[in-house]
Amino acid sequence: MNDVIVVGTDDSPGADTAIAWAAADAVRKGLRLELVHVIERGSYELPRFPIPGLLESLREAAEAMLEKKAKTVMARWPGIEVATKVKIGSPVAELRAQAEPAAELVVGSRGRSRFASALLGSVSLRLAGHAHGTVVVVRSAEADRRRLVVGLDETDSSEPALAHAFAEAALRGVPLRVLYAYSVPIHAVSLDLDRLQRAQYDFVHDRLTPWRARHPEVDAFVDITSVHPVAALTEASKDADLLVVGTRGRGIAVLGSVSHGVLHHAHCPVAVVRRRGDDQPGR
Repeated sequence: MNDVIVVGTDDSPGADTAIAWAAADAVRKGLRLELVHVIERGSYELPRFPIPGLLESLREAAEAMLEKKAKTVMARWPGIEVATKVKIGSPVAELRAQAEPAAELVVGSRGRSRFASALLGSVSLRLAGHAHGTVVVVRSAEADRRRLVVGLDETDSSEPALAHAFAEAALRGVPLRVLYAYSVPIHAVSLDLDRLQRAQYDFVHDRLTPWRARHPEVDAFVDITSVHPVAALTEASKDADLLVVGTRGRGIAVLGSVSHGVLHHAHCPVAVVRRRGDDQPGR
C-alpha cells in the first residue's frame, strides 16, 4: 500500500465532506493526505475572447482555497500531514494519474463546479472504472454505525473487494456483513429452491474461507438474499459506514450495472475496488 490518500476537491460542501472522510481514514491508517483541485480550462475560457491572466488567477484562487482547507484539516486532526496540488486539464485524466501511486482516491458526490456536479455521472463512473486501486465516493459520512458491508458475486471481480473489506473491518474493529444477492428466474417453476439455497450457501462459505483464515479477528457474517443486488446493497448501506463493491474491468461499460447502480443510490460512502491479481489468497 502506498502512503497517501488523494482527495479530488473544489469549494463545495460535498467536497468538504469527502475531505473529512479521507482525513479520518488517513489518520486511522497512518497515511498522508493530498488535496487536489483540477482546473478544467474549457469551462472558463472563451476561445474568441481570451481573458489575459485567466489561468494564473484561477490557479491562485485554487491554491488559496486548498491552503484554507488544509489548515482546517490540520486543526481538526493535529499531526496529520497534508499537501495540496492544483492541476490543469481533464478532471478524470488528472485524478486518475494522481490515483495511480495512492492508497485510494476519494471524491465527493456533489459540488458547485462542472467537475463536482458530474461526480455521480460520468466523472465518478469513469474514475471508478479506470482509476488504479480503490475509488471512494462519499455522499454522506456523518453516522457512525460500526459496520461495513461488502457485495459478493459469482465472479472473481469481487475478490479485491473482499480483500479491501476484510482489511478495513480488521483496522476499524467492526463486523463485516458479506451480502450475496441472487435472482431466481420468474418462470423457474420446476426449480428446487431448497437445493438452490443450499448451493448458494456452500458457494459463499467456500469463497469466504480463505479470507476468514487471513483475518480471524473479523466478525464476518453472511447475508444471502434473492432480491436484486442493487436493491439489496442500497438497503444494506443504510446501516453501514462503508459499502465495498468490485468492478469487472476497465471503463464504464464493464464497471457493472450493480456497482453503477450502487454509486447512484447508496446511503453511505462507497469504495469501488479494481481487480488485482495479487489480492486473491488461495485462488
